[in-house]
Amino acid sequence: MAFDGTWKVVRNENYDKFMEKMGINLVKRKLAAHDNLKLIITQEGNKFTVKESSNFRNVDIVFELGVTFNYSLADGTELTGTWTLEGNKLVGKFKRIDNGNELNAVREILGGELVQTYMYEGVEAKRIFKKE
Repeated sequence: MAFDGTWKVVRNENYDKFMEKMGINLVKRKLAAHDNLKLIITQEGNKFTVKESSNFRNVDIVFELGVTFNYSLADGTELTGTWTLEGNKLVGKFKRIDNGNELNAVREILGGELVQTYMYEGVEAKRIFKKE
């Protein structure tokens, strides 16, 4: 339940390089760097609901740990994969539907912050959130 709460992005690390590797054009990358992303996370047992709200979209993502689901990124990239809980980390293993490449993500609470780490084609980026 440590993930429960409202989280607002406060900074990014290497996010532009990650988006570039994902094939996102320069204009969308510049906008995404200032998207004011907010996550509202609730957990009920193995079921998570993540409400994402940003300057670009509002979407509810509901998933169960270990159960494959489909998800679209804000730029329209389609993914399929799962989230699992490994110790105190939420670990996401996804594949892009368009090219089959892996996109991995980890969410963990470090020092009162939610750190979301992405890994794609050798590029790692982080988005750091503070609880509201």
